[in-house]
Amino acid sequence: MTPPESTAIALELAELRRTMEVGFTHVDGQLALLVQRGEQTDKALDDHEKRLDVLERSRWPLPSIAALTALGALGVALYQGSGH
Repeated sequence: MTPPESTAIALELAELRRTMEVGFTHVDGQLALLVQRGEQTDKALDDHEKRLDVLERSRWPLPSIAALTALGALGVALYQGSGH
């Protein structure tokens, strides 16, 4: 190999290294963005689960109240049906 050829090879290798570094930096940036979005999604999911739990807890008496109302109405109907 003559010196000009080895210089050209060294320059090509340096260019290839720079291209690879830029590519890896770009991929690292995209991965960091995906990790950030994943964390935001996890936080939103946790928030939605907490809100759903609050809604479920505040709603539990409704079926009980409906059942008690139905029993009360049945009692009144039976009372009236018996002639009182």
